[in-house]
Amino acid sequence: MLKITGQRGAASDSMSLKLEGRLAGPWVEELNSYWRQMAANLQGGAVVDLAGVTFVDAKGKALLTRMWERGAELRAAGCLTRCIVEEITKAGRAGSSRLGRKDKREGS
Repeated sequence: MLKITGQRGAASDSMSLKLEGRLAGPWVEELNSYWRQMAANLQGGAVVDLAGVTFVDAKGKALLTRMWERGAELRAAGCLTRCIVEEITKAGRAGSSRLGRKDKREGS
C-alpha cells in the first residue's frame, strides 16, 4: 500500500508529494498517474518526500529517476531511501542510460 499526499504551492509554482508505504507493484503506476496530473501545469519545482517509504522495487526506482530527471527534488530519510536517492543522483540527469543496468552492489 502507498499513501500519496500532494500539495500545490501558491499559483501552481511548486508542489510537494509525501509518500508513505511501499513504492512497488501497482502503486508505482498510481504514483506515476498522480505525478503526471500534478506536474502538468507546474511552473516551479517539486519536492518528493520519501521519509515514510518502506520499500522500493525496480519500477519504483525507475519512476523516481524519471521524476528526478524532470527536476523533482528527492528528500530521503533512513538508509533505504538515502541509498536509492544517492544511486539516482550519482547517475546524473544526463546519465540515464546507466539506469537500466544492475548495479554490482545489488548482487548482479
